[in-house]
Amino acid sequence: MPGEKQPAVKFYVGVDVGSGSVRAALVDGSGTVVAHAQQPIQVWEPRPEHYEQSSADIWAACCSVTKEVVHGVDASLIRGIGFDATCSLVVVDKQFQPLAVNSEGQNHRNVIMWMDHRAASQVKRINATQHRVLNYVGGAMSVEMQPPKLLWIKENLPESWEKVGYFFDLPDFLSWKATGVTARSLCTVVCKWTYTSDRGWDDSFWKMIGLEDLVKDKYEKIGNHVVSPGEAVGKGLTADAARDLGLPEGIAVAASLIDAHAGGLGVIGADVKGHNLPCENQPITSRVAMICGTSSCHMGISETPIFVPGVWGPYFSAMVPGLWLNEGGQSATGKLIDHVVRGHAAFPELEAKAAASAHSIYTYLNSHLDLIKKSLPVGFLTVDLHVWPDFHGNRSPLTDLTLKGMVVGLTLSQGLDELALIYLATIQAIALGTRHILEAMQAAGHNITTLFLCGGLSKNPLFVQMHADITGKPVVLSKEVESVLVGAAILGACASGDFASIQEAMAKMGKIGRVVQPNQEHKRFYDKKYEVFLKLVEHQREYRSIMNSL
Repeated sequence: MPGEKQPAVKFYVGVDVGSGSVRAALVDGSGTVVAHAQQPIQVWEPRPEHYEQSSADIWAACCSVTKEVVHGVDASLIRGIGFDATCSLVVVDKQFQPLAVNSEGQNHRNVIMWMDHRAASQVKRINATQHRVLNYVGGAMSVEMQPPKLLWIKENLPESWEKVGYFFDLPDFLSWKATGVTARSLCTVVCKWTYTSDRGWDDSFWKMIGLEDLVKDKYEKIGNHVVSPGEAVGKGLTADAARDLGLPEGIAVAASLIDAHAGGLGVIGADVKGHNLPCENQPITSRVAMICGTSSCHMGISETPIFVPGVWGPYFSAMVPGLWLNEGGQSATGKLIDHVVRGHAAFPELEAKAAASAHSIYTYLNSHLDLIKKSLPVGFLTVDLHVWPDFHGNRSPLTDLTLKGMVVGLTLSQGLDELALIYLATIQAIALGTRHILEAMQAAGHNITTLFLCGGLSKNPLFVQMHADITGKPVVLSKEVESVLVGAAILGACASGDFASIQEAMAKMGKIGRVVQPNQEHKRFYDKKYEVFLKLVEHQREYRSIMNSL
């Protein structure tokens, strides 16, 4: 009404550290992103399967993008900040200084990235123990989790191992930098370190795998103070962190999340009324959040623990408080599409034509597919071209990091048409891999009716439609394309005390944008594609068995 004082808008900062960049957003209480910034971060690949970063470089980027999004905003209206990041391993000494994770002794390279597979032999030995904690990671630990990486450091870098003061999951490193408190998030330690919410750390596991020294100091190095995601950490921003970030001292800092889990938080709780979706009037457990970027994660929740072979979890309260989480995943999706497209002989032609048309290479490829499809649906162009997408091993549901990529149906032609077709077949293979994961989850007891997509690949309409058609499930896209940043901001909102719970914040800050329905007329074609898809891995295992008999 005229003359009435309107309540002041409240803002929250979300910071997301991805594989190749750091992003920040200023988000209001309704979940609208009002400012956004991004900055690249460095990745070193000193040898195959080794990927390293610098925690100093990452923090500097966090500060830069945060300053950018809060510039010119009344600081008194900014109520909290939340961080999410990839589940990479940060190593520092007893004075919290960076410590080398490489044989070159380069201390600034102190982060082993999530996608680093150097610890293949260590994870094989860990899985051979068949310890009970492995039941909570789908029966077999991934090389992308932290225990095998810790064991690799102990066995290969003894000097660094002796000097270590703390090992952090990257999301926890960021909350420490912001607050000076070494508390760990329940999300990180449960999902990547074998901590359980009821029993805590299992001494017998660490002793069995040869890391008994972590037990001796009562887990000081890996965390003995665990807090729930969204809980306020310490006394908020320290004076140093406030100066670095361009924010007032004492602003609430939330216990962090892994990036995929933040994306899940940003989309999975949205109000779906009026969209004619099968999950309407159904519990939130009928939804799967799929976070699609460099890699993809498939987040399914349940009221009781569900053990899914080959799928991580069940993890209690690791994403949504009070609910169990299962996490399927594909280790290379966006990275795989880039690899296939940029490595093709026709890529220079594609790049030139896309630039001339002022479109991205993927928008151009999508248009080119529409040109060559003639009377066929686009997806049917790959009737004779099939891809097995595990170029970086299989995370779920086969949990076999030794699997390799496969392409069946190549010809001698290497033109733009062929590039467009292999691009399409790769996207279909990723969607078929999602179907494989969802079927494993449903066979174990999940009731999944609807997919909620976010992340960079969700901006590609071909990627989205293929996931709807191949899984046979409607796909919900959020109103804000930066759902991961909204999820991080939700954490900050909860830490500020402005919302009573994460669930309340999810419902008010998560908004639906568009719904993509599956084309049921294409079901038979994709059922056949799926049959071929499963045959590919059978053949790979068969020929490997033959060669291993030498």
